[in-house]
Amino acid sequence: MYDELKIKTEAFRGQLEEMKGYLEIDAKRAELEKLETVAVDPDFWNDQNKAKANISATKSLKLVLDPYEEIAAALDDASVMMELAEAGEDEALKEAEAALAKVESGFKSLEMQSLLGGEFDGNGAYLTLHAGAGGTESCDWADMLYRMFNRYAERKGFGVQILDYLAGEEAGVKSVTMLVTGPYAYGLLKSERGVHRLVRISPFDSQSRRHTSFVAADVTPEIDDDIEIDIVESDLRIDTYRAQGAGGQHVNTTDSAVRIVHLPTGTVVQCQAERSQHKNRAAALKMLKARLYEHEQDKKRQAVDQLYGDKGEIAWGHQIRSYVMQPYTMVKDHRTDEQVGNVLGVLDGKLDPFIEAYLKKVR
Repeated sequence: MYDELKIKTEAFRGQLEEMKGYLEIDAKRAELEKLETVAVDPDFWNDQNKAKANISATKSLKLVLDPYEEIAAALDDASVMMELAEAGEDEALKEAEAALAKVESGFKSLEMQSLLGGEFDGNGAYLTLHAGAGGTESCDWADMLYRMFNRYAERKGFGVQILDYLAGEEAGVKSVTMLVTGPYAYGLLKSERGVHRLVRISPFDSQSRRHTSFVAADVTPEIDDDIEIDIVESDLRIDTYRAQGAGGQHVNTTDSAVRIVHLPTGTVVQCQAERSQHKNRAAALKMLKARLYEHEQDKKRQAVDQLYGDKGEIAWGHQIRSYVMQPYTMVKDHRTDEQVGNVLGVLDGKLDPFIEAYLKKVR
């Protein structure tokens, strides 16, 4: 057992050294030190936007540095225990084995961070759900996915702000747009872009027949205000309307909701989250800016299908993932062949296996 643990320890140490260079650990340490120096300045909170940006950047860096430091510390512990075992300490081998198990777990966390290296992966994400054809069935399915993504955000400690919500006529939701904020929210959620298919015995069918429903999820990154996007006022059609929401909230009492249509591209964004029409307009313009930037990037890469083609028509044959509840239980991602038998667990926000498989495939 000693020889086996010795080999494992050396292999892990070599792997950690490789990750150190690949993840630019020394540069990240230096950057973190600068951010922390700024954060202790007495005038730090005078500029709230800069302070929030500093805190966000610090959290992002620590998501990589903390697992790395934990692995390094556990490896040191394992080496010490191996030396004690060689000197005849009886319990040292067990402690070395426990330390190496911690190292192995840490590498999994670090590997996930290494997969999130895209330009906007560290940013927040706009997530929009649209119910497909099928009336109440699809609206109910959209509501289930809405809950699933909220639960996933809770598990990750992300913030969620509802920007637009259109309820179904009988149940569920026709469409909903949310802003998910937190380190690497977009990098993780970009895997969810596409059509999601549900197969189940319908609770709305008096004959208990099996139904198939479809919902499209669209995900775009929240982009910084300093990125230049030329939006011509004459290219916009801006409508205001009375906001809708469950429970008759204050937003229903005035025409505070804003819908903006970018005429050249046909891009439509809506926001009804705030009491103020002015604030809703500002939020909608920010969302439009993000979507137009993504659209321009796709044109440059000549790969619009990569962003919107994956989503395609909200119907059979275009789904990225199937959630089957009848006649068997299984969630399968058709891009990676990742499968999970616990459908209810997935619908409760346990999306990590699918997200990890997708990130490994596209890196």
